[in-house]
Amino acid sequence: MNGWIFILVCLAILIWAALCLTYDKRPRFLRPVTAITVLCIWVAALWTLIRRFTEGLGAVTGLNDAAPWGLWIGADVFAGVALAAGGFVLAATVHIFNIKRFEPILRPTVLTAFLGYILVAVALFIDIGRPLSWWHPLVMWQHHSIMFEVTWCVILYSTVLAIEISPVVLERLGLTTLLKLVKMVTIPVVIAGVILSTMHQSSLGSLYLIVPEKLYPLWYSPLLPVFFLMSAVAAGMCVIIVESFFSAKILKRGLESSLMADLGRAASIILFVYITIKFSDLIVRGDWDLILERNLQSNLFLLEMLGGAALPAILLSFRRARNQPRVLLAASVLVMGGVVLNRVNVCWFGMSVSDQLHYIPTWMEISVSLGSITAGTIAFFLAVHYLPVFPKTEEELPEAISPGSNTGLISA
Repeated sequence: MNGWIFILVCLAILIWAALCLTYDKRPRFLRPVTAITVLCIWVAALWTLIRRFTEGLGAVTGLNDAAPWGLWIGADVFAGVALAAGGFVLAATVHIFNIKRFEPILRPTVLTAFLGYILVAVALFIDIGRPLSWWHPLVMWQHHSIMFEVTWCVILYSTVLAIEISPVVLERLGLTTLLKLVKMVTIPVVIAGVILSTMHQSSLGSLYLIVPEKLYPLWYSPLLPVFFLMSAVAAGMCVIIVESFFSAKILKRGLESSLMADLGRAASIILFVYITIKFSDLIVRGDWDLILERNLQSNLFLLEMLGGAALPAILLSFRRARNQPRVLLAASVLVMGGVVLNRVNVCWFGMSVSDQLHYIPTWMEISVSLGSITAGTIAFFLAVHYLPVFPKTEEELPEAISPGSNTGLISA
């Protein structure tokens, strides 16, 4: 019962927040307290971190031996890595496939990915039972361990993102020699980034291949690495759309409408393929009838697949819907929510029987997650304000329109 109440409350809050953001209808009583709210979240997160590092995970989390991985791993790490996938997707599009018209949105996308991976690293450090031993994988190699591969890929890809975003800092400081050097190695760095990101996005799914008896059959599959990679690519594209929409709105810029529509169309195609393979896999394995069980897991699976994949895929498949920035935004938010729910389902609900749910996150865990999100958002807009992340003039933005407009120069 507690699990159901938590799910319904979180779902109601997410739907309300998505509608408020999409239609810019934030309640009046929230408008003057934004800074106070963020400050309260940070104070709560700081208090939690002090207790976590002085008293241990048991003092601040709902984790136990039956559920050693909770909100910080499922939402902050697994979902955070997936949502940051736009960085390698767009970098490959611009530098490897040489589709230069996406270049105006490349830097903010890489910045988003870079900040995302920093927050993932912080979440990992917080959640590790012995955080001071974080360096062990660097010197104690375990070649047959998926965790070892994920650790090295995340470290190396974070380094790649730092190199990819470094030109904005070098330009700001006027270090032209270093800037030329970075541009010379851009292509090999991007190729390395694509390889590393593809490896660890799929490897996060591979972590659960060793628990076929524990992970609920609706989520367990030998194709988990493929599912994790495909959903991450779709989510990464949608993150680019959401980030571009709010950047345009807050920074009073034009919205690159045709680029956003093309990303939405590509995300739609990937989602349709993802859904097809997902249900085909269930049928082949003989587990499709579990969808009709009407238990917690089946309901969450239907919510994830219908609300977070099928509905936005259908919306994004229509040119008329992609012509409307707010519809594009709403569909992208649904995809992001679906991927977050998928990762939480795999890490949390899929590992528990509905009447034996051993883990409920505490308010302190939630405060740290919210603190991480707000810190990343503020860091992004500070970087945009002080660094040359976006093109300097509106003329450099192809087919730019107002983010509030319902029309755009969008190709099918």
